[in-house]
Amino acid sequence: MTRSFQAIIWDFGGVFTSSPFEAFNRYEAETGLPPDFIRTVNSLNPLENAWARLERSEVDAATFDGLFRAEAQALGHDVPGRDILGLLSGSLRPRVVNALRVCKGHGKVGCITNNAPIGKGASMTQDDKKAAELAEVFALFDHLIESSKLGIRKPDPRIYALMCEALDVDPKACVYLDDLGINLKPARDMGMATIKVSGEEQLLTDLEALTGYALR
Repeated sequence: MTRSFQAIIWDFGGVFTSSPFEAFNRYEAETGLPPDFIRTVNSLNPLENAWARLERSEVDAATFDGLFRAEAQALGHDVPGRDILGLLSGSLRPRVVNALRVCKGHGKVGCITNNAPIGKGASMTQDDKKAAELAEVFALFDHLIESSKLGIRKPDPRIYALMCEALDVDPKACVYLDDLGINLKPARDMGMATIKVSGEEQLLTDLEALTGYALR
């Protein structure tokens, strides 16, 4: 049995683009860091660390560089924050963009992205062509919330409530997709159906099963 939904709400990085975690792992392999070291740094004090403060625009990229480096050094490795910022913008997943268009034909679509005030636009890329390509995707949403502009980031429950208010939908009639479990819990607590994204094929399969939409 599939449910009827008023809106599908999406994360962006790691959902519409390849996961930054893949880029982190490549960087770790190239520089001799332990696997998942960058994620470990980001998971400590996750609401107030350098990463969280950057995504709320409380610090700029230059300040983040030093703050992240200090956090990494405390765990035994010297990693400049500026290196990490260059790993954030992944490759676009066209099949997921097509799924977004299908969902838009069935109801409302929104995007809640934890991003940083770097790069060109919401995508955080420095490449003009890529920024234009990703801007076309962002333009498809009925409403877009960027943590760096709002000053609130997931998993703060307020950011999900603001999206539902903007879309004028009941949380219990929404689906929320994200590649981080910590960001799914508040949405689930509000009554949203949630999908943890681990890959493109899995996303499409799970969203089709939940909604009944023909996404492929």
